[in-house]
Amino acid sequence: MSEHDAHHPGLGSMPHDGGTAFRVWAPNADAVAVTGGFTDWSEDGHAMVAEDDGHWYADVDGARPGDEYQFVITNGEQRLMRIDPRARVVTNSSGNAVVYDRDAFDWEGDTFGCPPHDDLVIYEAHIGSFVAADGDAGDLGGVAGKLDHLADLGVSAVELMPVTEFAGDYSWGYNPSNPFAVSSSYGGPDALKDFVKQAHRHGIAVILDVVINHFGPSDLALWQFDGWSEDEKGGIYFYNDERSSTPWGDTRPDYGREEVRSYLHDNALMWLEEFHLDGLRFDATLYVRTIDGLGTGDLQEGWDLMRSITSTIRERHPDKILIAEDLQSDPAITTGDDGGAGFHAQWDPGFVHPVRRVLTAVDDHDRSMAELAEALRGNDAPFRRVIYTESHDEVAEGSLRVPDEVDGGDPTGWAAQKRATLGLALTLTSPGIPMLFQGQEFLEDQEFRDTAPLDWERAEQFRDLVRLTGDLVRLRRDGDGVSGGLRGDGFEVLHLDDDAKTLAWARRAGDDVAVLVVNASSEPRDVTTGMPSAGPWTVRFNSDASTYSALFAGHETHDVEAVEEPVDEQPASGTVSVGAYTLVVLTPA
Repeated sequence: MSEHDAHHPGLGSMPHDGGTAFRVWAPNADAVAVTGGFTDWSEDGHAMVAEDDGHWYADVDGARPGDEYQFVITNGEQRLMRIDPRARVVTNSSGNAVVYDRDAFDWEGDTFGCPPHDDLVIYEAHIGSFVAADGDAGDLGGVAGKLDHLADLGVSAVELMPVTEFAGDYSWGYNPSNPFAVSSSYGGPDALKDFVKQAHRHGIAVILDVVINHFGPSDLALWQFDGWSEDEKGGIYFYNDERSSTPWGDTRPDYGREEVRSYLHDNALMWLEEFHLDGLRFDATLYVRTIDGLGTGDLQEGWDLMRSITSTIRERHPDKILIAEDLQSDPAITTGDDGGAGFHAQWDPGFVHPVRRVLTAVDDHDRSMAELAEALRGNDAPFRRVIYTESHDEVAEGSLRVPDEVDGGDPTGWAAQKRATLGLALTLTSPGIPMLFQGQEFLEDQEFRDTAPLDWERAEQFRDLVRLTGDLVRLRRDGDGVSGGLRGDGFEVLHLDDDAKTLAWARRAGDDVAVLVVNASSEPRDVTTGMPSAGPWTVRFNSDASTYSALFAGHETHDVEAVEEPVDEQPASGTVSVGAYTLVVLTPA
């Protein structure tokens, strides 16, 4: 038995009865010590002993949860103070690590499981701006206070933008300084665990954004961690050649080094196992699998890493969902065989951009129904894509919210309301996993900034539009047992008229079917379309209903009696009267 085996297993700080064990990887160090409150912050600290493979270990009597500490690394003439790379708690991004008992939180029997993918409706949220005040960044407790709102909306999952510690007071979160630590400003690890527990009690899964394409670049303790580097690059955690280069500095992790792969692998598992999260969304995977992020310079070690993480999670936690933001529509991202990355789903640029073009075109003439139909259709495996019209990337840094892009002069007026809600309706009724972005349900028209909190007064001001969104979500999830077709993978165009700007299609799940009819013009239309069967069809949703907005015309769309007169290869047909910029859902009576 090696000395490593005889010691407490694991890396980081490991509190136990009477003290805390510490282990850190520093293969180029001449000596390592740990110092903190338990050594009165002495310069020499408590010496650690060298183990196999560049690890160092100490077991310190009296060190307990809540104690702050750092590692003291000696490399030649260098004396380096370093935050524990695996610390779950840090005082701040440039402060100290804190001993943390990973098993102390009371989950009170939480056994929640991620809903099946055909029942997922995701709501993306940024903790720092979701519930906050000007000059005061938000926290996880504030987001937890809005879980009733999300439950009433009916969403089945909330996706949190990254929660790891970052430099400064405000951030989107995609600049992780301490990848294992939950941001101290957001409340730390227990706040995240409590949020997950409360979300599960509301029937809501929690998906977390994670970043493995780079670290930092600011306040990055991993940088030249043990004093070694080549060509003034990042040292043991990073590539030290041309592969290090990313849009965020020379900060790409060394995916080919066993200890770095384990670091990233263990990090992903930590979120699912220690924090009971229901899924992970991996940021910008194009920069994991290619050197230049242009789809060239293939980085096989990145592919191998992603496949290793996804295969392990699929085996250990088959109920979790793994999502990639790759934005290249590469089917290999959601394929585990033949060298694929093995994710369940990926964000789909083939939906958001064509749909937004239809919504935001100034003239009806410029709205292509053929392009819209292809965007809605997607691919043969619809639940391998996440579809949306707004996300944090699509509505920030000069990109506008849909209402503002439709009519910047009057983003709460008729045109903005009609076409923004049409976008919501298309997202929530198309094949794929639908996703909303925070505030979309109450017509938020300000671009996303981490320093600009949502205006929650709008939730009351536009409460009827919030109800419209909830009605759509309930239909999408078949909450009333009448719209199971919307949960299926079947999609068939029934009618397309690019002159009238009308489109109809069927959604199917087994024997369940729903028919959707869209009018993307400024005038009401009577749409004669093929129908899957003759007989009565009931209107289940009409986005022009005047109960949703005082500005809506309330165009009357009546139930349809489909007749046995074939149209466009369908066995029956019927005429649906549809208001301007409106989507209607019908199912068999």
